[in-house]
Amino acid sequence: MDRAEEIIDLLSRKYRINPEEFIVNKVKGRPLFDMIIGVLLSQNTSDKNAIRALHNLRKAFGDPLNPCMIKETSLEQIEELIKPAGMYKQRAKNILALSNLFCKENFAEELIDKIKAFDPEKARDLLMSLPGIGIKSADVILNQYFGKPVFAVDTHIRRISLRLGIVKSKNYRNISDWWMKNLPQDKYLHAHLLLITHGRRTCKARAPKCGECPIRDYCEYYKSEKGG
Repeated sequence: MDRAEEIIDLLSRKYRINPEEFIVNKVKGRPLFDMIIGVLLSQNTSDKNAIRALHNLRKAFGDPLNPCMIKETSLEQIEELIKPAGMYKQRAKNILALSNLFCKENFAEELIDKIKAFDPEKARDLLMSLPGIGIKSADVILNQYFGKPVFAVDTHIRRISLRLGIVKSKNYRNISDWWMKNLPQDKYLHAHLLLITHGRRTCKARAPKCGECPIRDYCEYYKSEKGG
């Protein structure tokens, strides 16, 4: 078993993934618009806060979300609804812009058809052309909505990867490429969720619980900082 697979195997023995902790579980099976809004709300904040903001939007605009209802709403009202997620002024502008796009006839259907037909690189570029969608958000959508073989890197995965020493820089593509090259495609999503869970519960940004870490024998941070 390769190093990456050993790491994921050890993490899977320690953690049971709780889908309720992830906002993508709240938009599973909904239209693409819902997935995009959910991912947008989760940027640079906790999934817990993003889920609260999504719940507020659903109370106001239905479940699944109705982009045409949102389109007719004031920016100030959207801001108030999504305040739990933080950064609400910019998020509200992006949500309103996305609603205008998805309210156009056949926009969603044509976007979905293009993404399905495109390779991951071209599909990512297309998603990143949408308001508020960066590379990490695009990869989450590509993997979890379209099943594309991409590996999304959030702040937890970046931190863990750097501490393990598998990469030397914070470069998104370098980290993503390492996990993709060293894991089977059918393990991308499971590994993504496991690493985030590990970052939330054990390998925290401050005061990591190295003594409880199941992968500390692979970790350069532990060996150098903790004298392991």
